[in-house]
Amino acid sequence: MKLGKERLVVYLLCPLLLGALLVIATLGGYLISREAGTMCLIVTVIYYALALFFYFYHRTGILRDYSDFAMDYNKAQRTVIEEMKTPYAVLNSEGTVIFSNAEFREISRKSHRGYSIRELLPGVKAFSIPKQTGEERNYRAVIGDKHFRVYMKTLSDASIGEDLKKQKVTDSKGRRPDYPVAVFLYDETEIRMLKQENYENRQICGLLYIDNYDEVLETVDEVKRSLLTALVDQKINKYMTGINALIKKIEKDKYFFVFQNKYLSELTDRKFSILEEVRSVNLGTAESVITVSIGLGVNAPSYAVSYEYARAAIDLALGRGGDQAVIKDGDNITYYGGKSESVEKSTRVKARVKAHALRELMEAKDVIYIMGHANSDVDAFGACIGVYRIAKHLGKKAHVVVNEVGSSVRPMITQFFNSTDYEEDMFISNLKALELAQPEDLLVIVDVNRPSITECPELVDHIHDIIVLDHHRLTTDSIDNAQLSYVEPYASSACELVAEILQYIGDGLKIRPLEAEAMYAGIMIDTNNFLTKTGVRTFEAAAFLRRNGADITKIRKAFRMDMNEYLEKAKAIAGTEIYLDSFALAICEAENVESPTVLGAQVANDLMEINGIRASFVFTPYKDKIYVSARSVDEVNVQVVMEKLGGGGHMTVAGTQFTDIDAEEAVRRVKAVLYSMQRGGEL
Repeated sequence: MKLGKERLVVYLLCPLLLGALLVIATLGGYLISREAGTMCLIVTVIYYALALFFYFYHRTGILRDYSDFAMDYNKAQRTVIEEMKTPYAVLNSEGTVIFSNAEFREISRKSHRGYSIRELLPGVKAFSIPKQTGEERNYRAVIGDKHFRVYMKTLSDASIGEDLKKQKVTDSKGRRPDYPVAVFLYDETEIRMLKQENYENRQICGLLYIDNYDEVLETVDEVKRSLLTALVDQKINKYMTGINALIKKIEKDKYFFVFQNKYLSELTDRKFSILEEVRSVNLGTAESVITVSIGLGVNAPSYAVSYEYARAAIDLALGRGGDQAVIKDGDNITYYGGKSESVEKSTRVKARVKAHALRELMEAKDVIYIMGHANSDVDAFGACIGVYRIAKHLGKKAHVVVNEVGSSVRPMITQFFNSTDYEEDMFISNLKALELAQPEDLLVIVDVNRPSITECPELVDHIHDIIVLDHHRLTTDSIDNAQLSYVEPYASSACELVAEILQYIGDGLKIRPLEAEAMYAGIMIDTNNFLTKTGVRTFEAAAFLRRNGADITKIRKAFRMDMNEYLEKAKAIAGTEIYLDSFALAICEAENVESPTVLGAQVANDLMEINGIRASFVFTPYKDKIYVSARSVDEVNVQVVMEKLGGGGHMTVAGTQFTDIDAEEAVRRVKAVLYSMQRGGEL
């Protein structure tokens, strides 16, 4: 205001200052003539007289009008701020309120000044208040039952009124802050409510499949089939009614349903109790137990994408053995259930169809590469040999990609190296494979469905056409671009799957005794001498291999362990810790053992022979990693336990790996997961 008044005085004095030009003109007139100078002097005197008269006569009135205008403007400005519907306040640098309008006072319920903003906004810490000119901050805060966006910005002296300048805007040390801070509260309660309502009412697409519909009906009397079907339908429809879902039966064993997103938390909190409810429906025999799988697509941008998510989720659920629910939220996958063992299919129709598809893909290629997982075991090696035989039967060039092998595989692979019936380049390293392979070749992956743990992950990206033959349950990072995927978790081993495929290739395919022994050994090792995950088809595959010359005595001799391995095994078992009265945890150092991971798996198998043990976990340090072998019989799904730690496998056989930690820390992590799952009722 003071600066403006000075400018006004200067403006009023301008005519007097400009009169100096007339004085100069008068002097110039005298230089011309006396008469001209006198005339200019008279005009100058009259001009100054009038200018002084108007200056002194109107000066007071003009300044008074100017001051009145400024006061009215400031009053109007204060009235606007005071009555503004947006809560507004001014703080000092320490966060003390020095001014607030009516809306802010109503929200804060404080009519006075001098209180700290942190009393109103506990979440706004001292360092969160802006300090420098022009600095802005945004926060979210809850005041009472309302949600606000808190906007803060520093103010310069020119942007605040005289009334604020007159106040004691000082900090605790009596220092005047450089800049006060303006605070605006924007009410976002309604917006948040609308967002929440929109989120809750978002539609989720789901698919529900009965896993073993045909197999169960075959075991039930014809007169009871309709009763069993009706009971299952009743359970499913009652469950869907509870979440206000719209459900439609699209096939005899398939349902499509849609429900609101607000019910999803209810489903997850109850861990999809429909899985247990349907499993409880039976007609008195174990063969008549029905299981279902569920796939949900959530947070999709459209209904079409939600349905695609649901399709991918149900494929994962079925690929993992069924009896579980899978939620796909973009790239995030969540699993529920999966407590029952995979149901073995009595029909071989699928194996025959996959065999024909495999043959067609192989016949279209000239070169075929075959590989299993890293640190190849006997099952992966035997499955590679079976696929190699198919490729050679079709007259194709084939290579088995294998790098380092342990003591369990070495007896088998040595026999192939020493045989003159096989080409020298039958086995190649991953570096050689990358050098030779062309994008148009064919890659067959066995005993693994995760590209990151194959013998050569780069080969998966290099070759376009891929075939996957595996018996492990699918995981989130499974190979998703395969031309042919035959993943059957019910199978005991990859060798079992390949043995079935061999029988349907046709043209009188015969496998050699050495190849049959490699595959038979794979089945024997993965089933722990036919004690784990064995079904009718497992023994049929073994019988097929026996007919083709597999020598069991020869296989047994090849897999005997030496004395040092036996002692390390005994040492690990002797140091076993029993956790939560039912879980056996052991560390298998195996320092002088050639294949520590294999020995660790054997220790895990042996621990399951102890009465009262529900699951065993063996930790094997090897090459800067901690390998965990998990085993169970039927009470605990160790695959779910291992998945929480980044691994996977089967319900009774699973594992994972840890890096950058020692065995003791790995034990602590497994214990934490077991304790959490035990408390949550997941075990």
